Amino acid sequence: MLWRGRRLSTNVDDRRGMGGPLAIGGGLVGIVAVLLNFLLGGDPTQLQQLPGGGQAMSAEQQASEDTMAQFVSVVLAETEDIWSRLLAQRGITYQAPTLVLFKNSVESGCGFGSAASGPFYCPADQNLYIDLAFYQDLRTRFRAPGDFAMAYVVAHEVGHHVQNLLGISDKMARARESVSEKDYNQLSVKTELQADFFAGVWAHYANELENILEPGDIEEALNAANAIGDDRLQKQSQGHVVPDAFTHGTSQQRMYWFKKGYTTGDINQGNTFEDPSL
Repeated sequence: MLWRGRRLSTNVDDRRGMGGPLAIGGGLVGIVAVLLNFLLGGDPTQLQQLPGGGQAMSAEQQASEDTMAQFVSVVLAETEDIWSRLLAQRGITYQAPTLVLFKNSVESGCGFGSAASGPFYCPADQNLYIDLAFYQDLRTRFRAPGDFAMAYVVAHEVGHHVQNLLGISDKMARARESVSEKDYNQLSVKTELQADFFAGVWAHYANELENILEPGDIEEALNAANAIGDDRLQKQSQGHVVPDAFTHGTSQQRMYWFKKGYTTGDINQGNTFEDPSL
């Protein structure tokens, strides 16, 4: 993706320093540990690994993560430009979400979130939450390398924000109180696939209007969509697939809806809730 030199979003809340590698049950304890180590003549290298706090990043790792922070900020800015234009055509003023960068864990308007749960969107505070370590997970754990794989993840979460602005999130919240778990899972799949579709719509216009895509970018996004399908993840984790427990859709469905959004660029074709095949 051609992103360097482009506008950075101003809607980024960087909280990475609030729960970093020195937080042992809280940042204050980590600071005390550092001070005691220094005052007692301890070896600073022993603080590279602290019990319960994780491992301190090297300068190279920090630089790489800071670059990724800039990258996702550019992607967010691109989503702001595109969705402001598209929703204005529907008479809707786009209220840009805030992207919260965190490390390890975070408090959101939807409760406690952790890096283990992956990136998420909270309708209550209209924030996107991402631990940038997920980029490494994409490359290694999910075998979905490439910067546009991460761009797809950001655009998918922004897709949930668009759903919130369109009133879909409120409908889902009401449905949770009135339908069975099985039926709600089916609705959840349709919600997630629509967010994939919206991510594809963003990619369509970002390239048409801004010319940001490089050869292989769409393949990177499709590879990421394939890697995080419910069927594939269940097969990897438990050795078998349970369709009734799907909440995000199969790999094939996720790739299909992203590609449909990308090829059509037509929001009207993304009503997954009325698709008889789902």
